Amino acid sequence: MKKTIVMILVVCIAGAAFGAVRGRKTQETVNYRMVTVEQGDLAAVVSSTGTLDAVTTVQVGTQVSGIIDEILADYNDRVEAGQVIARIDPTLLASAVAAAEAQLARSRAELRQAGAEFERFEELHEKEFVSDSEYNASQYDLDVARASVQSAEVDLARARLNLEYATITSPIDGTVISRSMEVGQTVQASFSAPELFLIAGDLTHMQILATVDESDIGQISEGQTARFTVQAYPDDVFEGTVRQVRLQSSTEENVVSYTAVVDVSNSDGRLLPGMTATVDFVVETAPNALFVSNASLRYKPDDEIVQAAFARLRSERETQAESDSSSPEPAAGPGPDNGGGDVGERGTVESGGERGGSNRGTLWTVDESGELVLIPVRTGISDGSNTAVTGRGLEAGRLVIAGVSRSATPNGSSENGSSTPFQQQSSSDRNGPPSPGGF
Repeated sequence: MKKTIVMILVVCIAGAAFGAVRGRKTQETVNYRMVTVEQGDLAAVVSSTGTLDAVTTVQVGTQVSGIIDEILADYNDRVEAGQVIARIDPTLLASAVAAAEAQLARSRAELRQAGAEFERFEELHEKEFVSDSEYNASQYDLDVARASVQSAEVDLARARLNLEYATITSPIDGTVISRSMEVGQTVQASFSAPELFLIAGDLTHMQILATVDESDIGQISEGQTARFTVQAYPDDVFEGTVRQVRLQSSTEENVVSYTAVVDVSNSDGRLLPGMTATVDFVVETAPNALFVSNASLRYKPDDEIVQAAFARLRSERETQAESDSSSPEPAAGPGPDNGGGDVGERGTVESGGERGGSNRGTLWTVDESGELVLIPVRTGISDGSNTAVTGRGLEAGRLVIAGVSRSATPNGSSENGSSTPFQQQSSSDRNGPPSPGGF
Protein backbone atom coordinates (compact mmCIF):
# COMPACT_ATOMS: atom_id res chain seq x y z
CA MET A 1 0.00 0.00 0.00
CA LYS A 2 2.81 2.37 0.92
CA LYS A 3 4.63 1.61 -2.35
CA THR A 4 1.49 2.46 -4.31
CA ILE A 5 1.19 5.80 -2.54
CA VAL A 6 4.86 6.60 -3.20
CA MET A 7 4.54 5.82 -6.89
CA ILE A 8 1.45 8.00 -7.16
CA LEU A 9 3.34 10.90 -5.53
CA VAL A 10 6.28 10.47 -7.93
CA VAL A 11 4.00 10.50 -10.94
CA CYS A 12 2.25 13.64 -9.67
CA ILE A 13 5.54 15.45 -9.05
CA ALA A 14 6.84 14.49 -12.52
CA GLY A 15 3.63 15.69 -14.11
CA ALA A 16 3.82 18.99 -12.29
CA ALA A 17 7.43 19.49 -13.35
CA PHE A 18 6.59 18.67 -16.96
CA GLY A 19 3.75 21.15 -16.90
CA ALA A 20 5.98 23.85 -15.46
CA VAL A 21 8.65 23.27 -18.07
CA ARG A 22 6.07 23.23 -20.82
CA GLY A 23 4.64 26.47 -19.53
CA ARG A 24 8.03 28.10 -19.76
CA LYS A 25 8.72 26.84 -23.27
CA THR A 26 10.21 29.53 -25.48
CA GLN A 27 10.34 30.10 -29.16
CA GLU A 28 13.34 31.57 -31.01
CA THR A 29 13.15 34.95 -32.74
CA VAL A 30 15.70 35.84 -35.39
CA ASN A 31 16.70 39.43 -36.13
CA TYR A 32 18.69 40.23 -39.24
CA ARG A 33 21.40 42.83 -39.12
CA MET A 34 20.90 44.93 -42.23
CA VAL A 35 23.39 47.17 -44.00
CA THR A 36 22.87 49.60 -46.84
CA VAL A 37 24.24 49.36 -50.36
CA GLU A 38 26.35 52.48 -50.68
CA GLN A 39 27.55 54.40 -53.73
CA GLY A 40 30.81 56.30 -53.99
CA ASP A 41 34.50 56.04 -54.81
CA LEU A 42 36.24 52.85 -53.73
CA ALA A 43 39.95 52.05 -53.86
CA ALA A 44 41.86 48.78 -53.55
CA VAL A 45 44.98 49.35 -51.49
CA VAL A 46 48.12 47.63 -50.24
CA SER A 47 48.81 48.60 -46.64
CA SER A 48 52.18 48.98 -44.97
CA THR A 49 53.99 51.09 -42.40
CA GLY A 50 56.99 53.34 -42.70
CA THR A 51 58.90 56.23 -41.17
CA LEU A 52 58.82 59.86 -42.24
CA ASP A 53 62.21 61.36 -42.84
CA ALA A 54 63.85 64.28 -44.59
CA VAL A 55 64.93 63.63 -48.16
CA THR A 56 68.47 64.76 -47.25
CA THR A 57 69.96 64.23 -43.79
CA VAL A 58 73.61 65.00 -43.02
CA GLN A 59 75.61 64.00 -39.97
CA VAL A 60 78.04 66.77 -39.07
CA GLY A 61 81.16 65.66 -37.21
CA THR A 62 84.69 66.85 -36.54
CA GLN A 63 87.95 65.73 -38.13
CA VAL A 64 90.11 66.94 -35.24
CA SER A 65 90.16 66.16 -31.55
CA GLY A 66 89.78 68.78 -28.88
CA ILE A 67 87.50 70.49 -26.40
CA ILE A 68 84.26 72.09 -27.57
CA ASP A 69 84.81 75.80 -27.07
CA GLU A 70 81.60 77.27 -28.49
CA ILE A 71 78.21 76.06 -29.80
CA LEU A 72 76.43 78.41 -32.18
CA ALA A 73 73.43 76.27 -33.26
CA ASP A 74 70.78 74.41 -31.28
CA TYR A 75 67.80 72.14 -31.87
CA ASN A 76 65.36 73.28 -34.57
CA ASP A 77 67.62 76.14 -35.69
CA ARG A 78 67.62 76.98 -39.37
CA VAL A 79 71.18 77.04 -40.74
CA GLU A 80 72.73 77.83 -44.11
CA ALA A 81 75.56 76.15 -45.94
CA GLY A 82 78.88 77.47 -44.63
CA GLN A 83 77.39 78.90 -41.45
CA VAL A 84 79.55 78.39 -38.32
CA ILE A 85 77.69 76.16 -35.88
CA ALA A 86 80.45 75.21 -33.39
CA ARG A 87 84.13 75.77 -32.57
CA ILE A 88 86.79 73.57 -30.99
CA ASP A 89 89.46 75.11 -28.74
CA PRO A 90 92.18 76.10 -31.26
CA THR A 91 95.10 76.49 -28.79
CA LEU A 92 96.86 73.21 -29.52
CA LEU A 93 96.09 73.43 -33.21
CA ALA A 94 97.49 76.96 -33.44
CA SER A 95 100.65 75.75 -31.67
CA ALA A 96 100.97 72.99 -34.24
CA VAL A 97 100.78 75.61 -37.01
CA ALA A 98 103.51 77.66 -35.37
CA ALA A 99 105.74 74.60 -35.01
CA ALA A 100 105.20 73.68 -38.63
CA GLU A 101 106.08 77.19 -39.75
CA ALA A 102 109.31 77.05 -37.72
CA GLN A 103 110.23 73.69 -39.19
CA LEU A 104 109.66 75.05 -42.68
CA ALA A 105 111.91 77.99 -41.99
CA ARG A 106 114.66 75.68 -40.75
CA SER A 107 114.31 73.43 -43.75
CA ARG A 108 114.61 76.37 -46.10
CA ALA A 109 117.77 77.56 -44.31
CA GLU A 110 119.25 74.10 -44.61
CA LEU A 111 118.35 74.13 -48.30
CA ARG A 112 120.20 77.39 -48.83
CA GLN A 113 123.24 75.99 -47.02
CA ALA A 114 123.20 72.81 -49.03
CA GLY A 115 122.84 74.79 -52.26
CA ALA A 116 125.91 76.93 -51.46
CA GLU A 117 127.95 73.85 -50.55
CA PHE A 118 126.97 72.16 -53.78
CA GLU A 119 127.99 75.17 -55.89
CA ARG A 120 131.41 75.25 -54.18
CA PHE A 121 131.95 71.52 -54.66
CA GLU A 122 130.86 71.83 -58.27
CA GLU A 123 133.55 74.44 -59.01
CA LEU A 124 136.21 72.39 -57.23
CA HIS A 125 135.09 69.26 -59.06
CA GLU A 126 135.50 70.96 -62.41
CA LYS A 127 139.13 71.82 -61.42
CA GLU A 128 139.56 68.26 -60.15
CA PHE A 129 140.34 69.50 -56.64
CA VAL A 130 137.69 67.16 -55.09
CA SER A 131 136.92 63.59 -55.78
CA ASP A 132 133.77 62.28 -57.43
CA SER A 133 132.50 60.83 -54.15
CA GLU A 134 132.72 64.18 -52.39
CA TYR A 135 130.89 65.86 -55.28
CA ASN A 136 128.16 63.24 -55.21
CA ALA A 137 127.78 63.66 -51.46
CA SER A 138 127.17 67.37 -51.86
CA GLN A 139 124.59 66.63 -54.54
CA TYR A 140 122.84 64.23 -52.14
CA ASP A 141 122.77 66.80 -49.34
CA LEU A 142 121.15 69.29 -51.69
CA ASP A 143 118.44 66.84 -52.72
CA VAL A 144 117.70 65.95 -49.08
CA ALA A 145 117.38 69.62 -48.18
CA ARG A 146 114.91 70.17 -51.02
CA ALA A 147 112.83 67.18 -49.88
CA SER A 148 112.88 68.47 -46.31
CA VAL A 149 111.45 71.78 -47.47
CA GLN A 150 108.65 70.04 -49.37
CA SER A 151 107.85 67.88 -46.32
CA ALA A 152 107.79 70.94 -44.06
CA GLU A 153 105.43 72.73 -46.46
CA VAL A 154 103.05 69.73 -46.39
CA ASP A 155 103.17 69.62 -42.59
CA LEU A 156 102.38 73.33 -42.42
CA ALA A 157 99.45 72.95 -44.81
CA ARG A 158 98.09 70.05 -42.72
CA ALA A 159 98.42 72.04 -39.51
CA ARG A 160 96.62 75.02 -41.02
CA LEU A 161 93.88 72.75 -42.33
CA ASN A 162 93.42 71.18 -38.89
CA LEU A 163 93.13 74.66 -37.46
CA GLU A 164 90.39 75.39 -39.98
CA TYR A 165 88.65 72.16 -38.97
CA ALA A 166 88.34 73.57 -35.47
CA THR A 167 85.65 75.84 -36.91
CA ILE A 168 82.65 73.56 -37.71
CA THR A 169 80.26 74.76 -40.41
CA SER A 170 76.99 73.47 -41.82
CA PRO A 171 77.43 71.61 -45.12
CA ILE A 172 73.86 72.26 -46.32
CA ASP A 173 70.89 74.54 -45.90
CA GLY A 174 68.59 72.90 -43.41
CA THR A 175 67.33 72.47 -39.86
CA VAL A 176 69.24 71.13 -36.87
CA ILE A 177 67.49 67.92 -35.82
CA SER A 178 69.84 66.87 -33.04
CA ARG A 179 72.93 68.07 -31.16
CA SER A 180 75.07 65.57 -29.28
CA MET A 181 77.70 67.65 -27.46
CA GLU A 182 78.03 70.41 -24.90
CA VAL A 183 80.55 73.20 -24.30
CA GLY A 184 83.62 71.80 -22.55
CA GLN A 185 83.10 68.28 -23.85
CA THR A 186 86.12 66.54 -25.37
CA VAL A 187 85.66 64.95 -28.78
CA GLN A 188 88.00 62.35 -30.22
CA ALA A 189 88.46 61.95 -33.96
CA SER A 190 90.69 58.91 -34.10
CA PHE A 191 89.15 56.40 -36.50
CA SER A 192 85.84 58.07 -37.46
CA ALA A 193 84.42 61.54 -37.11
CA PRO A 194 82.11 61.75 -34.07
CA GLU A 195 78.61 63.02 -34.78
CA LEU A 196 78.04 66.50 -33.37
CA PHE A 197 74.94 67.63 -35.27
CA LEU A 198 72.25 66.02 -37.41
CA ILE A 199 70.97 68.46 -40.01
CA ALA A 200 67.93 67.76 -42.17
CA GLY A 201 67.53 69.41 -45.53
CA ASP A 202 64.35 71.02 -46.83
CA LEU A 203 61.55 69.78 -44.54
CA THR A 204 58.83 71.05 -46.87
CA HIS A 205 59.57 67.97 -48.96
CA MET A 206 59.88 64.71 -47.04
CA GLN A 207 59.85 61.00 -47.77
CA ILE A 208 58.45 57.81 -46.29
CA LEU A 209 60.52 54.64 -46.27
CA ALA A 210 57.68 52.10 -46.31
CA THR A 211 58.25 48.40 -45.70
CA VAL A 212 56.23 46.29 -48.16
CA ASP A 213 55.82 42.52 -47.95
CA GLU A 214 57.20 40.52 -50.88
CA SER A 215 53.70 39.22 -51.68
CA ASP A 216 52.51 42.81 -52.30
CA ILE A 217 55.59 44.47 -53.81
CA GLY A 218 54.54 43.44 -57.34
CA GLN A 219 51.56 45.81 -57.06
CA ILE A 220 53.72 48.82 -56.21
CA SER A 221 55.21 50.93 -59.02
CA GLU A 222 56.82 54.32 -59.47
CA GLY A 223 54.37 57.20 -59.81
CA GLN A 224 51.67 55.37 -57.86
CA THR A 225 49.50 57.33 -55.42
CA ALA A 226 49.90 56.57 -51.73
CA ARG A 227 47.70 57.74 -48.87
CA PHE A 228 48.87 57.72 -45.28
CA THR A 229 47.99 58.75 -41.76
CA VAL A 230 50.10 59.55 -38.72
CA GLN A 231 49.18 59.19 -35.07
CA ALA A 232 49.58 62.90 -34.44
CA TYR A 233 46.69 63.66 -36.83
CA PRO A 234 44.55 60.49 -36.91
CA ASP A 235 41.62 62.19 -38.68
CA ASP A 236 43.72 63.63 -41.53
CA VAL A 237 44.71 61.67 -44.64
CA PHE A 238 47.85 62.79 -46.46
CA GLU A 239 48.92 61.88 -49.99
CA GLY A 240 52.22 61.14 -51.63
CA THR A 241 53.74 59.57 -54.73
CA VAL A 242 55.94 56.49 -55.01
CA ARG A 243 59.38 57.65 -56.17
CA GLN A 244 61.33 54.42 -55.95
CA VAL A 245 60.98 50.72 -55.22
CA ARG A 246 64.35 49.59 -53.95
CA LEU A 247 65.74 46.28 -55.16
CA GLN A 248 67.52 45.55 -51.90
CA SER A 249 65.44 43.18 -49.75
CA SER A 250 65.52 42.65 -46.02
CA THR A 251 64.67 39.46 -44.14
CA GLU A 252 63.38 39.40 -40.59
CA GLU A 253 62.08 36.21 -38.98
CA ASN A 254 61.96 34.55 -42.43
CA VAL A 255 59.75 37.37 -43.77
CA VAL A 256 61.13 39.07 -46.88
CA SER A 257 60.23 42.70 -47.47
CA TYR A 258 61.23 45.58 -49.72
CA THR A 259 61.41 49.34 -49.26
CA ALA A 260 59.18 51.72 -51.22
CA VAL A 261 60.15 55.40 -51.10
CA VAL A 262 57.18 57.80 -51.10
CA ASP A 263 57.65 61.53 -51.77
CA VAL A 264 55.52 63.71 -49.49
CA SER A 265 54.74 67.42 -49.56
CA ASN A 266 54.98 69.10 -46.14
CA SER A 267 54.39 72.73 -46.97
CA ASP A 268 52.49 73.37 -43.72
CA GLY A 269 55.24 71.78 -41.63
CA ARG A 270 52.93 69.51 -39.64
CA LEU A 271 54.81 66.33 -40.51
CA LEU A 272 57.95 65.78 -38.46
CA PRO A 273 60.96 63.52 -39.03
CA GLY A 274 60.64 60.15 -37.33
CA MET A 275 56.83 59.95 -37.36
CA THR A 276 55.36 56.52 -38.03
CA ALA A 277 53.11 56.50 -41.09
CA THR A 278 50.45 53.94 -41.94
CA VAL A 279 50.55 53.86 -45.74
CA ASP A 280 47.92 52.65 -48.22
CA PHE A 281 49.18 52.27 -51.78
CA VAL A 282 46.28 52.80 -54.18
CA VAL A 283 46.37 49.81 -56.53
CA GLU A 284 43.02 50.29 -58.28
CA THR A 285 40.06 52.65 -58.03
CA ALA A 286 36.35 52.31 -58.78
CA PRO A 287 34.78 55.76 -59.02
CA ASN A 288 31.08 56.17 -58.22
CA ALA A 289 30.63 52.43 -57.64
CA LEU A 290 28.04 50.51 -55.67
CA PHE A 291 29.63 48.72 -52.73
CA VAL A 292 28.64 46.71 -49.68
CA SER A 293 30.37 45.64 -46.51
CA ASN A 294 32.33 42.42 -46.76
CA ALA A 295 30.20 40.93 -43.98
CA SER A 296 27.13 40.98 -46.26
CA LEU A 297 29.02 38.99 -48.92
CA ARG A 298 30.09 36.42 -46.31
CA TYR A 299 26.57 35.89 -44.96
CA LYS A 300 24.86 32.59 -45.89
CA PRO A 301 21.60 31.22 -44.47
CA ASP A 302 20.81 27.55 -43.82
CA ASP A 303 21.09 25.14 -46.73
CA GLU A 304 17.36 24.54 -46.99
CA ILE A 305 16.74 28.27 -47.39
CA VAL A 306 19.46 28.46 -50.02
CA GLN A 307 17.92 25.55 -51.94
CA ALA A 308 14.47 27.08 -51.75
CA ALA A 309 15.77 30.44 -52.95
CA PHE A 310 17.60 28.73 -55.80
CA ALA A 311 14.49 26.80 -56.84
CA ARG A 312 12.44 29.99 -56.81
CA LEU A 313 15.09 31.84 -58.79
CA ARG A 314 15.36 29.01 -61.32
CA SER A 315 11.60 29.02 -61.78
CA GLU A 316 11.63 32.75 -62.37
CA ARG A 317 14.43 32.36 -64.93
CA GLU A 318 12.49 29.66 -66.79
CA THR A 319 9.38 31.83 -66.80
CA GLN A 320 11.39 34.77 -68.07
CA ALA A 321 12.99 32.60 -70.78
CA GLU A 322 9.57 31.43 -71.99
CA SER A 323 8.39 35.03 -72.05
CA ASP A 324 11.44 36.06 -74.04
CA SER A 325 10.97 33.29 -76.61
CA SER A 326 7.31 34.20 -77.17
CA SER A 327 7.93 37.94 -77.29
CA PRO A 328 8.61 39.48 -80.75
CA GLU A 329 11.11 41.91 -79.20
CA PRO A 330 14.02 41.00 -76.94
CA ALA A 331 13.44 41.57 -73.28
CA ALA A 332 15.53 43.95 -71.30
CA GLY A 333 17.25 41.05 -69.57
CA PRO A 334 16.54 38.02 -67.40
CA GLY A 335 15.97 38.18 -63.71
CA PRO A 336 13.23 39.18 -61.29
CA ASP A 337 12.68 42.70 -60.19
CA ASN A 338 14.01 42.09 -56.70
CA GLY A 339 17.51 41.13 -57.57
CA GLY A 340 17.62 38.80 -60.55
CA GLY A 341 19.79 39.21 -63.59
CA ASP A 342 23.20 37.73 -63.97
CA VAL A 343 22.58 34.91 -61.53
CA GLY A 344 25.53 32.67 -62.33
CA GLU A 345 25.70 28.91 -62.02
CA ARG A 346 24.00 26.68 -59.45
CA GLY A 347 27.31 26.18 -57.71
CA THR A 348 27.59 29.92 -57.22
CA VAL A 349 24.19 30.18 -55.59
CA GLU A 350 24.56 27.17 -53.35
CA SER A 351 27.98 28.13 -52.05
CA GLY A 352 27.22 31.79 -51.41
CA GLY A 353 29.56 32.98 -54.11
CA GLU A 354 32.61 30.88 -53.29
CA ARG A 355 32.45 28.98 -56.57
CA GLY A 356 31.93 30.05 -60.13
CA GLY A 357 34.90 32.42 -60.16
CA SER A 358 36.42 34.84 -57.71
CA ASN A 359 34.29 37.71 -59.10
CA ARG A 360 30.96 36.10 -58.22
CA GLY A 361 29.10 36.54 -54.97
CA THR A 362 25.66 36.56 -53.38
CA LEU A 363 23.73 39.00 -51.25
CA TRP A 364 20.58 38.30 -49.28
CA THR A 365 17.70 40.60 -48.43
CA VAL A 366 14.18 40.31 -47.02
CA ASP A 367 11.13 41.12 -49.12
CA GLU A 368 7.86 42.66 -47.89
CA SER A 369 6.44 39.25 -46.97
CA GLY A 370 9.44 38.37 -44.81
CA GLU A 371 10.92 35.90 -47.31
CA LEU A 372 14.69 35.75 -47.88
CA VAL A 373 15.59 36.86 -51.40
CA LEU A 374 18.84 35.95 -53.14
CA ILE A 375 20.71 38.63 -55.11
CA PRO A 376 23.50 37.22 -57.33
CA VAL A 377 26.23 39.81 -57.90
CA ARG A 378 29.63 40.23 -59.46
CA THR A 379 32.27 41.55 -57.13
CA GLY A 380 34.95 44.07 -57.96
CA ILE A 381 37.77 45.66 -56.02
CA SER A 382 37.87 45.75 -52.23
CA ASP A 383 39.44 48.15 -49.77
CA GLY A 384 39.50 45.52 -47.04
CA SER A 385 36.19 46.57 -45.48
CA ASN A 386 33.91 47.08 -48.48
CA THR A 387 33.66 45.47 -51.92
CA ALA A 388 32.33 46.91 -55.17
CA VAL A 389 29.36 44.95 -56.54
CA THR A 390 27.18 44.97 -59.65
CA GLY A 391 23.90 43.17 -60.21
CA ARG A 392 20.38 43.57 -61.48
CA GLY A 393 18.15 45.23 -58.94
CA LEU A 394 20.97 46.75 -56.94
CA GLU A 395 20.79 50.42 -56.12
CA ALA A 396 22.17 52.74 -53.49
CA GLY A 397 20.17 52.58 -50.27
CA ARG A 398 18.94 49.02 -50.64
CA LEU A 399 19.14 46.92 -47.49
CA VAL A 400 20.98 43.60 -47.48
CA ILE A 401 21.69 41.14 -44.69
CA ALA A 402 25.11 41.30 -43.03
CA GLY A 403 24.45 39.02 -40.05
CA VAL A 404 21.87 37.52 -37.75
CA SER A 405 21.12 37.54 -34.03
CA ARG A 406 18.72 35.22 -32.17
CA SER A 407 16.63 35.99 -29.09
CA ALA A 408 14.34 33.77 -27.04
CA THR A 409 10.68 34.78 -26.54
CA PRO A 410 8.60 33.01 -23.84
CA ASN A 411 5.72 30.97 -25.24
CA GLY A 412 2.45 32.74 -24.79
CA SER A 413 3.95 36.19 -24.55
CA SER A 414 1.90 38.66 -26.53
CA GLU A 415 3.26 40.79 -29.35
CA ASN A 416 1.96 44.34 -29.35
CA GLY A 417 1.82 44.32 -33.13
CA SER A 418 3.25 47.80 -33.40
CA SER A 419 6.88 46.95 -34.16
CA THR A 420 8.31 48.04 -37.50
CA PRO A 421 9.80 45.54 -40.01
CA PHE A 422 13.31 46.99 -39.50
CA GLN A 423 14.59 48.42 -36.27
CA GLN A 424 17.10 51.22 -36.69
CA GLN A 425 20.51 50.48 -35.16
CA SER A 426 22.73 52.89 -37.00
CA SER A 427 22.90 54.71 -40.31
CA SER A 428 23.73 51.46 -42.13
CA ASP A 429 22.96 48.69 -39.57
CA ARG A 430 19.37 47.56 -38.99
CA ASN A 431 17.47 44.57 -37.59
CA GLY A 432 15.04 42.84 -39.89
CA PRO A 433 12.00 40.67 -39.10
CA PRO A 434 12.21 36.99 -38.20
CA SER A 435 12.76 34.66 -41.10
CA PRO A 436 10.04 32.24 -42.07
CA GLY A 437 10.18 28.61 -41.17
CA GLY A 438 11.75 29.20 -37.79
CA PHE A 439 15.19 30.10 -39.19
